[in-house]
Order: sequence, then structure tokens, then C-alpha cells
Amino acid sequence: MLAQTLAVALIVSACALYAAWRLMPAAARRAFAAAALRLPLPARITAPLQRAAQGASGCHCDGCGNAAPPPAGAVQPVKFHRRTLR
Repeated sequence: MLAQTLAVALIVSACALYAAWRLMPAAARRAFAAAALRLPLPARITAPLQRAAQGASGCHCDGCGNAAPPPAGAVQPVKFHRRTLR
């Protein structure tokens, strides 16, 4: 009975942390990740926190690592994509 309660508590806690992280504004995520990186954490945890602590590149390509920032003063066109309904 105790093991089952402990398992449920761990699952619910993990789900609550995940939901809070996903719904948190980006600025708050960056601040939280920067604060968490000061703690001695395993490498498996620090890798995603390091990505979250960095600011977005602004080109909608935050995950690829190949995105270069646009030159200063460069004009970038705004592209509108038509949504197709199925």
C-alpha cells in the first residue's frame, strides 16, 4: 500500500512539474534554468537546462543549433502561410 501511494505521488509530481514547465513563460523558464544550473546536477539534467537557459535565436529554429542570428539592421520579410483545413 505504501509503495503504491509513493509511486502515485512520484508520477503526479512529475506530471505537475512537466505541466508547469511547459506552461511557464519563456523568460521565467530561462531564469529558472539559469538558477538550477548553479546546483550540482547530473549531466542528463543539465543538458536540457543549458538549452533552456539560452535565449531564443529569433528565427523559429531554436532546436537545430545551425541557426545564425540575422545581421544587425537586416530586413526580414514576414511570411504568411495559408492554413489548409482537412
